[in-house]
Amino acid sequence: MIGPMKSINDYTMVVAPDEDAWFAYVPAIPGCHAMGDTADEARRELEGVFEAFREIYTEDGRELPADIRELIPVAS
Repeated sequence: MIGPMKSINDYTMVVAPDEDAWFAYVPAIPGCHAMGDTADEARRELEGVFEAFREIYTEDGRELPADIRELIPVAS
């Protein structure tokens, strides 16, 4: 049985600059990432990508993975 519907707000999101653009992703869901010209645009794009992943998981009768338990930032 599939549990309650998760939203992107149930997940840790990372939004960071990447050379000429911003990169956003959900570490708990491999492949759930997006880019944008600004941090806000990358996050908005990520919301759309997340919805597509949620739809695919639902169609396949699978639950989305649990969120990550820990995110350790590493400064370079």
